[in-house]
Amino acid sequence: MSSAPRVSRATAVWSFVGLVLLTINLRAAITGVSPVLGDLRDALGLSGVQVSVLTTLPVLCLGAFASLAPVIARRLGTEVAIAGSLVLITLGIVVRIVPVRPALFFGTILAGAGIAMGNVLMPAVIKRVFPDRLGSLTGLAMMLMAASGAVAAGLAVPLDDAGGWRLALAVWAVPSLIAALVWGPLALRGRRQAPVPATAPPTAVPKDEGSLLRSSVAWYVSVFMGLASLMFYVLLSWLPEIMRDAGYAPATAGMMVSTMLIVGIPLGFFVPVFAARLRDQRGVVAAVAVTMVVGIGGLLLAPAAGWVWVLTLGLGTGSAFPLAYTLLSLRSPSPSAAARLSGMAQTGGYILAGFGPLAVGVLHSATGGWDVSLVLLLALVVPELVFGLLAARPGFVRLGPARPEGRFEQPIEREDLAAPESARAR
Repeated sequence: MSSAPRVSRATAVWSFVGLVLLTINLRAAITGVSPVLGDLRDALGLSGVQVSVLTTLPVLCLGAFASLAPVIARRLGTEVAIAGSLVLITLGIVVRIVPVRPALFFGTILAGAGIAMGNVLMPAVIKRVFPDRLGSLTGLAMMLMAASGAVAAGLAVPLDDAGGWRLALAVWAVPSLIAALVWGPLALRGRRQAPVPATAPPTAVPKDEGSLLRSSVAWYVSVFMGLASLMFYVLLSWLPEIMRDAGYAPATAGMMVSTMLIVGIPLGFFVPVFAARLRDQRGVVAAVAVTMVVGIGGLLLAPAAGWVWVLTLGLGTGSAFPLAYTLLSLRSPSPSAAARLSGMAQTGGYILAGFGPLAVGVLHSATGGWDVSLVLLLALVVPELVFGLLAARPGFVRLGPARPEGRFEQPIEREDLAAPESARAR
């Protein structure tokens, strides 16, 4: 397998700046909405159902539009697709501050589509431009995403107090516009590298254009990412209510979910760096599963010790998603494969994650308590562990077509094409 050509130092530096700006725009447009939902409801006359749809819509968009990103990247180039995703985020933020309900929902869809594309294509950029820094740059990206999300949530109420809900939402169009302008030159450079024509004969299609649906490793990574995302969004949505029902004051319950997010910020960096240095990540998966069992089990059996379980869940959720994101690169033999695997995993993962909070809310309404919902989360740790262990085994996704006899080629061991970070660790 031939490696991708090295980019120039200037292009690498510009791409790094663009990568940083991209990542800080992949959460803020989502997390900055929840703190001002009350004002949005009052100003636009939203019903309870409409508020629920508004909170679920961004996550569903992340799944619904993720599969389009690799297709657009193959047609137009990765840099063009990323620049377009940032334009969509900016446009969506601007549209949703128009004080009518259709604009709010349409703008949310536009911003969600842009964020979905950026999420999917980020691993491809890291793998192509920085192939020897998979762990450290994936970790930096995860940390910046978590930090920007926390900052957006923390500034929402002060901005609302200063200028209303429109200011609180509109301010995040500034960093997304700046990022789009930075990616503009990279997009122009990418357009000079012509993609494979759609009419090219089968022999002209690169080897890694085979169906990912034939790869068991791709399915393992996808399910693991989906369950890790579901756990995170369920806790993000319902942990304050669980803590309030356990006897904590509303302000304290809100601080608990903020603490869970803050714990995950440093883990977003260190987990990918550590995981990329390992040939086999199964030990990390097992540690995440144990942490989640302790945290969820603690909420179920001893909710009075809530702070202990919140910190524990911060460790678990703060490690699981960065690990899943790192596996997108570690299990891909090429940048285009990373984009396609990312699209496949995030499409199913975010759709599953979007329905998770809804299912838990329905169970709570039906039972009048949280025990059944927490038992369900405990049960879901089992498949998360199983698929995580399978995804963490050394190897790459199989991208070629099936052999005539219907069998797949043997998996490629990562030691054959190990990243330099892994090599240094050994």
